[in-house]
Amino acid sequence: MSVSLLARKKIQALVPYQSARRIGGSGEVWLNANESPEVSDFNYDGDQLNRYPEFQPAALINGYAAYAGVSQSQVLASRGADEAIEVLIRAFCEPNQDSVVICSPTYGMYSVSAETIGVEVKTVELDSDFNPDYSALAAIDSKIIFLCAPNNPTGSMLDHAKLSKVLEAQRDKALVVVDEAYIEFCAEQSVQGLLTDFDNLVITRTLSKAFALAGLRCGFTLANAEVIEVMSKVIAPYPIARPVAEIAAKALTTDGLKIMRERVASLNTIRSQAVDELSRLKIVKQIFPATGNYILIRFDDSARIFKALGEQGIVLRDFANKPRLDNCIRMSIGNQQEVSITLKAIQGLERS
Repeated sequence: MSVSLLARKKIQALVPYQSARRIGGSGEVWLNANESPEVSDFNYDGDQLNRYPEFQPAALINGYAAYAGVSQSQVLASRGADEAIEVLIRAFCEPNQDSVVICSPTYGMYSVSAETIGVEVKTVELDSDFNPDYSALAAIDSKIIFLCAPNNPTGSMLDHAKLSKVLEAQRDKALVVVDEAYIEFCAEQSVQGLLTDFDNLVITRTLSKAFALAGLRCGFTLANAEVIEVMSKVIAPYPIARPVAEIAAKALTTDGLKIMRERVASLNTIRSQAVDELSRLKIVKQIFPATGNYILIRFDDSARIFKALGEQGIVLRDFANKPRLDNCIRMSIGNQQEVSITLKAIQGLERS
């Protein structure tokens, strides 16, 4: 007998989330993981690696609370936003009893995290314009509703007035979790302002994207203090390594935030230029809302485009096998040179 058969039946059947690094591949231009093309300006200067770190390092929590405009009691740091997603499900959902809701197509880890814990996943499809079905979400019976804004990969955002109605309808019934991993690229559309009015709103964030710290694995949850307290019971005893805490705290200083905002402005400019050039091509059939550091593009024949770009050493993310995303490829916004090389290659395929 294979030892893998000792695993839970749910895990044996589980299809794992395929991260960009897990998929692998080879190339010279990597625009498949929505990473920042810049190298972080911050390094670890400390010592004391023989000592365990603080459970929630004060400088880090204070720094992020100030940046996010909330109190320290409303912040929990974690190993990326992915850990926050899992902790929320473990803390609030009873296995084989409760359920979570996803609005597909969306980020795959919501369902993977739920399934690994034995929590049912209910799906409420995005509407024809790839926006949430707010009426259905207001009426659904579940414990956690996951929303992503900007949505990965479609780029769609949330209507705050309609979201407020969902939060009100689900008050004392369900948490509504808004994943704002890419919010710095459209900061004015954050739902952070709704935290004051709704104690069932939870926001997850990360330093992986706009802060150029994907390798650091540092994320945050913003929520009512009672939610943070419950999550604190479940999360690992030392979730933030000492070097991670120090580097992340530097990124949240006045100088660090200035660097981040300058980087975001530059990437948004590159993104806008890319959208403009792509929109002129006949092989491009649809460009989804460009709100994060990526663009989802529907081509006339994505298999041909993806293969041809790969042969030129350009690695993008193929979404053509996902429901309703036929012929779609996601292109991360790299530096000007990387994006120019990619656009030139796509333009060459227009003529071939």
